[in-house]
Amino acid sequence: MLADANFTVFMNMHLSLCESRDAKGLYKLALAEKIKGFTGTDDPYELPLNCEIEIKEKDGACPTASAMAGQVVSYLEDKGLAQDQ
Repeated sequence: MLADANFTVFMNMHLSLCESRDAKGLYKLALAEKIKGFTGTDDPYELPLNCEIEIKEKDGACPTASAMAGQVVSYLEDKGLAQDQ
């Protein structure tokens, strides 16, 4: 479906939102120091220097999967990277 595409999607969400959506409890375990090297807790988080797509939370909530996918598809179409099959 994609031509030769290379792009970065930055999920720009607050750590608290990531923690609240963590179904596996990994953030809780990392904060309890039961997991080492977990990004955003004891391992540094580095913002991407360049990203083609930035998906942001809206009113403290993560956008729907459909909205996020739509943002990615729109980018691919705008850049001529998406091809119909």
